[in-house]
Amino acid sequence: MKIPEIKRLVEKYNIEQLIAAEEALVNEVPLAIEVNGSDEGEQLTHVFAAIYVINKMQDDKVDFKAALRDYSSKVRESIS
Repeated sequence: MKIPEIKRLVEKYNIEQLIAAEEALVNEVPLAIEVNGSDEGEQLTHVFAAIYVINKMQDDKVDFKAALRDYSSKVRESIS
């Protein structure tokens, strides 16, 4: 998970474009947007994180850092 890539996705694409990219990755078809990552798994992680962050920012009216912090906290909880 690379924070600069998540931030780039949040700033450059809307939620619909990110959801389409997520579906494309899951279905192993070419992406309509640029998503950086060493492999499809990392790309999917970045897209999923960006979707989460955008939703959190909109739903809770928080900034990028707070939304990313919440996402990171959930990731840490899931792996511990």
